[in-house]
Amino acid sequence: MEQGKGQFNSNFGFLMAALGSAVGLGNLWSFPYKMGLGGGFAFLVIYAVLLVTVGYPLLLAEIAVGRKSQKAAIEAYSDVHRGFKFNGVLQTAVPFFLIAFYCTFGGYIMKYLVYSVLAFGGKSVDPDAFFASSLLSNGGEALIWMAVFLVLTVVIVIGGVSGGIEKFCKIAMPALFVMLVVIVIRACTLPGAGKGLEFLFKPHFEGMDSVGDFFSTLKLAGGQMFFSLSLASGCLIAYGSYLGKEENLEKDAAVIAIGDSLVAVLAGMAIMPACSSFGIEPGAGPGLLFISMQTVFNGMAGGKVFGFLFWLLVFFAALSSSIGMMEGGVSAILDNRIKAGKPAKRLVVTLIMGVWALIGNALTTLDCLGAAKTVSWFHILGQPDVLDVWDAIAEGVLMPLTGLIMAILLGWVVPKYIDDEVERGSGFKSKGMFNFCIRYLGPIFMVLIVYGQLTSFWG
Repeated sequence: MEQGKGQFNSNFGFLMAALGSAVGLGNLWSFPYKMGLGGGFAFLVIYAVLLVTVGYPLLLAEIAVGRKSQKAAIEAYSDVHRGFKFNGVLQTAVPFFLIAFYCTFGGYIMKYLVYSVLAFGGKSVDPDAFFASSLLSNGGEALIWMAVFLVLTVVIVIGGVSGGIEKFCKIAMPALFVMLVVIVIRACTLPGAGKGLEFLFKPHFEGMDSVGDFFSTLKLAGGQMFFSLSLASGCLIAYGSYLGKEENLEKDAAVIAIGDSLVAVLAGMAIMPACSSFGIEPGAGPGLLFISMQTVFNGMAGGKVFGFLFWLLVFFAALSSSIGMMEGGVSAILDNRIKAGKPAKRLVVTLIMGVWALIGNALTTLDCLGAAKTVSWFHILGQPDVLDVWDAIAEGVLMPLTGLIMAILLGWVVPKYIDDEVERGSGFKSKGMFNFCIRYLGPIFMVLIVYGQLTSFWG
């Protein structure tokens, strides 16, 4: 077990860990249903534009800032410009809010995974009833599942960068990709699957046929991009600080952006054709994962096998992202201790963050997505449930806002700060595009995304 910050043993390990942080419920849960709400193809086009103009530049910037400083977000921003240290503080707060609900969903997924195994013994699951009993009416049982998922996250993070995070992600991420491809192949061979694929890939612009619709789709795609890529959450800066100086950062940022988006599109190819085949509404909201997909598995030939594979890959995705969130906070606290001349005790720091995650997720879990009255007193900030309280602060405000501030910092205040760091492993071939996006195009989109997120949660 590492005591301290640690370092990745290989570039492949870094890529798998960074992809693990990015590839999570944002890809397998929210991307497909938000794509459904955003009109399918129109959402995909806007998401692709945002990925190039906002996603890649911020990814490259965060990894480079982390590697150049060898520090987590707070101290890394202080190194860039002392006046922007506050942005590192805000980004470090993001994983604390995200993990306060993420382990709740991790627990739900664990329950579905266990029951998918029991299905081989003949135990059947009614999707609607199972969803209600798991999420909406049994906070006590859900609390146990959440705690088990949280313990798994804590144990892996305690193992350190190379001994825990890297080892897990080097196995989990390739396995996730293989399982997802298998499920996509099966979904695309279902009767009527073609309509689902047309919804995704046939050019149509229902999500962009008016200014209001365009802005609504932009808001959906922008918020999804920040959440899906783990941008402005402190995680990528922390992972960058563990990366060797000889690695090609441009290539790494491109692999993470493309790999994460590929998984998201494959998830859409797994879910939308299945929904089309079984007559399920593609914009069905969060229930698309927990109700719709289980309905599909119950009705398809070989559904038990594919149901098990599906819930296993969702579990891997959720756990790898949970690990990334926790490491983002742990790394920042370790930095603070090192700066103060105190021992960098990973075990102690991880347990402290684990306690916070337990408290936050207990509130989320017992709230039962707003269906219970147990913690209704915490429905603050004008939000209808505890989940939306955490999400409004993190995804609604901090992630897009601090991403915008980072673009202003590196585009205008210290415009050449990462050049030498990127050039260590490459010729910075994307420098022209990076500078144009980080200075001009990206900030425009990010202002729109910030406004859209604010109106989404408080409009």
